[in-house]
Amino acid sequence: MEAENEDFKKKERVAMVTILVFASVAIASLIVAFSYYCYLRYKVSKRFKTQKKRVDYAEKGEDFVNIQVATDSGLQVFTFKQLHSATGGFVKSNVIGHGAFGLVYRGVLQDGRKVAVKLMNQAGKQGEDEFKVEVDLLGRLRSPYLLLMIGFCSESNHKLLVYEFMANGGLQEHLYPIGASNSILSKLNWGTRLRIALEAAKGLEYLHEHVSPPVIHRDFKSSNILLDRNFHAKISDFGLAKLGSEKAGGHVSTRVLGTQGYVAPEYALTGHLTMKSDVYSYGVVLLELLTGRVPVDMKRPQGEGVLVSWALPQLTDREKVLDIMDPALEGQYSMKEVIQVAAIAAMCVQPEADYRPLMADVVQSLVPLVKHHKLPSKPGTSPSFHAMQSPKA
Repeated sequence: MEAENEDFKKKERVAMVTILVFASVAIASLIVAFSYYCYLRYKVSKRFKTQKKRVDYAEKGEDFVNIQVATDSGLQVFTFKQLHSATGGFVKSNVIGHGAFGLVYRGVLQDGRKVAVKLMNQAGKQGEDEFKVEVDLLGRLRSPYLLLMIGFCSESNHKLLVYEFMANGGLQEHLYPIGASNSILSKLNWGTRLRIALEAAKGLEYLHEHVSPPVIHRDFKSSNILLDRNFHAKISDFGLAKLGSEKAGGHVSTRVLGTQGYVAPEYALTGHLTMKSDVYSYGVVLLELLTGRVPVDMKRPQGEGVLVSWALPQLTDREKVLDIMDPALEGQYSMKEVIQVAAIAAMCVQPEADYRPLMADVVQSLVPLVKHHKLPSKPGTSPSFHAMQSPKA
């Protein structure tokens, strides 16, 4: 009898220990589960607060990321009131240019600096994208051959960009002056045109060769080459710029944008954008400097309406190349210089992108020409010498 009692007590103790073990495991599991629940709740709460902050920034009409990038890169953030005052209330008399997404005004800041202020109109998403691209790119890029961005304003619905002031406006205005009062603008001499060609080439070389990933301008044209008071050139208007491929021979696929007459044929057909697309556009500008003709003018005689198609067959013909030269130059050039520049232009506007040179090669070809060509004291005027009288086109 005593043996049975002893056995029963032993089983009772084992059962008690088992119950205690299971109870301990259950309690431990509950503690772990509760801790995990608290952790998850903390994470969700933190994420919600972060999202709320982002919403708050959006409601204030601020692109926080772009403003942070811009202020870090040294751009000044202006108020709309400051720029309204600087431009005299955006009066028409201060308008110095216009683009697809707004007017450009002459202005003077409180510290006396002359500036150009681009007031973006309400052009929808594309206008908004152009604003962001310019702030981001020009806030980071630094070259003496690119237009300097001083700052911007992003206040409510007002989007404005502030640039350094370029006293002589766009190259296009000097090549194709409108009205008798502007006739003096047509007197860009040969030496000045060579220097403008070199400085514009250096600007594209910087974008293609010295930035990683490379930047493709995508809207390079004569109206986007601005001239300071000494006729030094700088590239402007980066609203359509794209980051290019870092792979050799690579491309980026994108919607076809640009200006008629400047767009490379392969880009127009396929949407494949490369640095060679900019090289083609540069070649068109070089033809404008040579000929004084716009890229597309269907009022011209048959066969002369498209500048590239008309000029290309004559660029490599020593007998015919002088026939395409701008009569306004009045023979200020030597035959050797004309042949060299014409050859560069011919290579740049080749239909096959692979046959076009790199901008670094263009720069190397132009440097000796500019170096050995003596500019007159007033670069915008014609010199008195005539190396050879060119025939009228």
